[in-house]
Amino acid sequence: MDPPRQCPSPSSSRPISPRTPSCETLGYVGIEAVLDQMKIKAMKMGFEFNIMVVGQSGLGKSTMVNTLFKSKIWKSTPSGLALGPIPQTLQLHSVTHVIEEKGVKLKLTVTDTPGFGDQINNDKCWDPILGYINGQYEQYLQEEILITRQRHIPDTRVHCCVYFVAPTGHSLRPLDIEFLQRLCRTVNVVPVIARADSLTMEEREDFRRRIQHNLRTHSIDVYPQECFDEDINDKILNCKIRVGGRGGREARGTKAELFSSHLFFPSEDYTGRDFT
Repeated sequence: MDPPRQCPSPSSSRPISPRTPSCETLGYVGIEAVLDQMKIKAMKMGFEFNIMVVGQSGLGKSTMVNTLFKSKIWKSTPSGLALGPIPQTLQLHSVTHVIEEKGVKLKLTVTDTPGFGDQINNDKCWDPILGYINGQYEQYLQEEILITRQRHIPDTRVHCCVYFVAPTGHSLRPLDIEFLQRLCRTVNVVPVIARADSLTMEEREDFRRRIQHNLRTHSIDVYPQECFDEDINDKILNCKIRVGGRGGREARGTKAELFSSHLFFPSEDYTGRDFT
């Protein structure tokens, strides 16, 4: 999942040029070996995936991350166990693990935001989050424009932000709307109905429709955005993601499809939360 990019305007689109004619080779060149070389290099280096989870305390963020990746990524606090007073300011905490499956290594970094929305006055409580996200973009850019760059630049950019919506059954709160309007301009956003098992199927579907109406009304663009539809294959996949969950099971595929579907009806393994 790449960081969001701005949709190209019609005036900046490339002019249509005639198709480049193919050149027939007179013998074996070895171009087909490029794919094998790229695969070997990718398998050796592995992949990096950075996600941020945002939501009030007690919405099951740790459980969702552990269930999604089938690993003990994050240690959840036992219910009823107080670890001290609620922090007066929002704090960011990151945990990094390397997950390996069938020879493929994934360096997963999960950033939690304890203290978000837990205060009486939540004015501008999103500033530390947005500052952190923009700071990682700036840090990566500065490393990339150096004359003598590193052979491998560590990618600390936030690729996806999972926003947990409290299961009120009504609609998005003003805090949700204010924050999501700013967040969707910076990072890919996947809103999730937390603890969806506390709602009936009818209440959950009604809550989902209200949230989607709020998103459209307030111009909150969640993943996948329309600017990701440039390639025909990407467009087909994104259309399945956008509408696949309405039938209840079409979006049950790879982890990437599952994680990015904002219309997802959770399967039996994900009954505790709902992708809106």
